[in-house]
Amino acid sequence: MIRKLLDKIFKPRNKKTEQEKPTHHHSEARKQQSKKSRPVLGIKKSAKKTGGNRDKAVVIPFQKHQIDRSLLSSAALRTIDGLQKAGFEAYIVGGAVRDLLLNRNPKDFDVATDATPEDVNRIFRRSRIIGKRFRLVHVLFGDETIEVSTFRGHHQSEGDAHTNESGRITRDNVFGSLEEDATRRDFTANALYYDPSSQEVLDFHHGFADIQAGVLRIIGKAETRYAEDPVRMLRVVRLSAKLGLSIDPATKAPIAKMAELLEDVPPSRLFDEMLKLFLSGHAIESVAALRKQHLHHGLLPMLDVVLEQPMGERFVMLALKNTDDRILSGKSANPSFLFATLLWHEVLTAWNNYKKNNPPIPALHMAMNDVIATQAEKLAIHNRYTSAMKEIWGLQPRFEQRAGKRPFGLLINPRFRAGYDFLLLRSESGEVPAELAEWWTNFAEAEGEARTAMLQPDTAPKKRKRRKPKKPGSNTPAAA
Repeated sequence: MIRKLLDKIFKPRNKKTEQEKPTHHHSEARKQQSKKSRPVLGIKKSAKKTGGNRDKAVVIPFQKHQIDRSLLSSAALRTIDGLQKAGFEAYIVGGAVRDLLLNRNPKDFDVATDATPEDVNRIFRRSRIIGKRFRLVHVLFGDETIEVSTFRGHHQSEGDAHTNESGRITRDNVFGSLEEDATRRDFTANALYYDPSSQEVLDFHHGFADIQAGVLRIIGKAETRYAEDPVRMLRVVRLSAKLGLSIDPATKAPIAKMAELLEDVPPSRLFDEMLKLFLSGHAIESVAALRKQHLHHGLLPMLDVVLEQPMGERFVMLALKNTDDRILSGKSANPSFLFATLLWHEVLTAWNNYKKNNPPIPALHMAMNDVIATQAEKLAIHNRYTSAMKEIWGLQPRFEQRAGKRPFGLLINPRFRAGYDFLLLRSESGEVPAELAEWWTNFAEAEGEARTAMLQPDTAPKKRKRRKPKKPGSNTPAAA
């Protein structure tokens, strides 16, 4: 008894008994488990990459691709550096690499990595996980946002993925390898991965050769890829027009017969893609390509009908050219103004119908509400744009009023400039007399008495002044 007590007191605590010592079997199992687990953040993996993800890629060195590293976003470089220091693979991917190879300055830089969204969110303090259909991470550096995606696996693999009856992917959070992620990209030109640290481009689908040949080619079977995401058909048109690439025949062939699949796309996604198309700086080429591929039907209410009318087509094309010129010269373009021009002739048609039984201004508001409600079924234009569109449309009748105080009130309206530019387009297309646009140009530039002298005689019938109601007891004679 005393000996046991003495052993307990004086025996070293860190010395394990034979029963406590791990067996060789348990030790090996623990090592295997540690290999499968994700590395602890802050502990860098070996700088030497395994060949599993890169074996099937063509590695294009700097001497061949000649990408100018100085054109890269500092935020993108810091994102790549942070992920690689934490032990993960990370590459600049997609449109940015494509644009750099075409000697264009990328507007956005996307990053692909083997880190999960939760991993990325932990590494970067200023970041947030977004998306439901595709979970991504936005990493923030000042005013710049870098979109980081985890390598995607095949959507038919086990995991958080779902497709509807037509084959469209409605949810896709299946993670995979770098090679699988490249296969999931839409076009070969977008499936290129650039590592700024080694200055190598990884190419799994001959995208580099396609870019050099000026060809836009879809990865995989075109019918299957369009069924997965019908918006890809619009993207083919937009990218070919923007980049000056010819569409591969096998990529183009199924578009006409599969165009109806766009009806199954959520209106908000359709709006975002159409906005990119019209604000690409190549809207005229894009609309021509849409018509050629029969994709313009139904995207905006009867836009195809408008484009077949001489007056409507001239007006729309002038608006698109105006937008293209602004964007290509480095100026901003207002989506509200653009969509107001695209839908104006629909508003005119409805307005003329309502004016048969209603006063002009209420009829105009009824027409505006009808057109916006009709297009919302196909293309969900955001409320912040529709309200501005209505204001631009609503100003047009006021430009015809050039007498009294009305022109002065219109000049100080916050939407005057947009409404005036809209009037100029109407004049240039022949919809309203050129004299009306010239008068407003001169009136806006004139000052003081010169401006007042331009006013036209007020021939409108004057409103009768309403008599103020007499106060009760006002006719009662005053007390003596």
